[in-house]
Amino acid sequence: MKFKNTSTITALGLLSLALAAGPGVARDLTIASWGGNFQDAQREIYFKPFSNVTGKPLLDEGWDGGIGVLQAKVKAGNPSWDAVEVEADELSLGCADGLFEKVDWSKLGGKDAFLPSAVSDCGVGAIVWSTAIAYDGAKIADGPKSWAEFWDVKKFPGKRALRKGPKYTLEFALMADGVPADKVYDVLATPEGIDRAFAKLDALKPNLVWWTSGAQPLQLLASGEVAMTSAYNGRITGINRSEGRQFKVVWPGSIYAVDSWVVLKGAENKDAAFDFIAFASKAENQAKLPQYIAYGLPNKEAGKSVPPDQLADLPTTEANMQEAVSLDTDFWIDNSEALTKRFDAWLAQ
Repeated sequence: MKFKNTSTITALGLLSLALAAGPGVARDLTIASWGGNFQDAQREIYFKPFSNVTGKPLLDEGWDGGIGVLQAKVKAGNPSWDAVEVEADELSLGCADGLFEKVDWSKLGGKDAFLPSAVSDCGVGAIVWSTAIAYDGAKIADGPKSWAEFWDVKKFPGKRALRKGPKYTLEFALMADGVPADKVYDVLATPEGIDRAFAKLDALKPNLVWWTSGAQPLQLLASGEVAMTSAYNGRITGINRSEGRQFKVVWPGSIYAVDSWVVLKGAENKDAAFDFIAFASKAENQAKLPQYIAYGLPNKEAGKSVPPDQLADLPTTEANMQEAVSLDTDFWIDNSEALTKRFDAWLAQ
C-alpha cells in the first residue's frame, strides 16, 4: 500500500468539500508530479512560492506515470489535474493524441531560452534526469563501475533492483552484456538484440527485485534488501542530503531524459496552470532545485548561478555525460507495446 503525503490528503479533503458545495465552486489549481523527496523540493521552490504570489491555493498530488492514466482523465472530461510532469514518451504520445494544451512559448521567454530537448508544442522541459546504478558506499567501499559489475553477483553478492518494465531494463542488460553505450539502440532494434537482452536478464532473474515508483529503490537500498539498484540520480543525492546517507551514483551507462510540464486538455485551470509553468521555468527558480535534488536544468541561464559543488552532481555536467545514453523516445513509442507484452510474459515464467 502506498501512503499519500500530507498535501495529497489535504488536496483530497479540500476537493471533497468543493464537490459537496455544488458545481458552482471552482476547483483549486492542481499539479501532479512524481512524489517523494523530488516533490518535496518542488513544493518548497515552486508550489508554495507560486501560491504566495497568486494568493490562491495550489494542491499537489503524486502519480507513477503511464499514458493510460492521462488518457482516462482527459477523455472522461473535466480532468482532476491541471498541470502534470510527464516523461518524454508520455509527452510525445499525449501530444499526438490531443491530450495536452498547446504551449505559447512567447510567454516563457521564447524557445531559445531552453535546451532543444526541453522544447515541444505541448510541453515545457522541467528537468533533465538520469537513471543510474546506486549502491551504499557505507557498505561497499569499492562499488560497481558498470552494468557488467551490477550483474556480477559473485563479485558483489546480494539482490539487485530494477524498474519493472522493459524500458531501461533492456538497455541495461545489453550494456551488461558488453554492448557499448552508443550502440545500445542499434542492437536493441534487431530481433537478435532483443533476444540477447532477455538472455542476459535470465542470468540475473533469481537475484532481481522490481520497483515501480521513484522512492522505492532507495528504500530497498536503505533497508539492505538489495545491494544495488537502478535509481533516479536526483533522488540518490536528495536522500544523501536529507538523511545523511552515503549512496553513490555510477554515471557510466546511465540513461538520461527530459521530463516536461504539460497542461491537460480541457483543464479547468488552464490559464493558471500555464502561469505556474512559466513561474517554475524561470531561471532564478530552476536554479534553486540542485540545492535540494540534483537534476539538470532546462533553462539555459539557470545553471550559471548554481554552485560548482552542486553542478558536479547534475547529469548534464560534461564529465557525467561521457558514457551516458540518451533515452531513445522514438524507439520506445514504436516498440513499447510489443516489448511490454514480451517482458510481462518473461516475468511470469
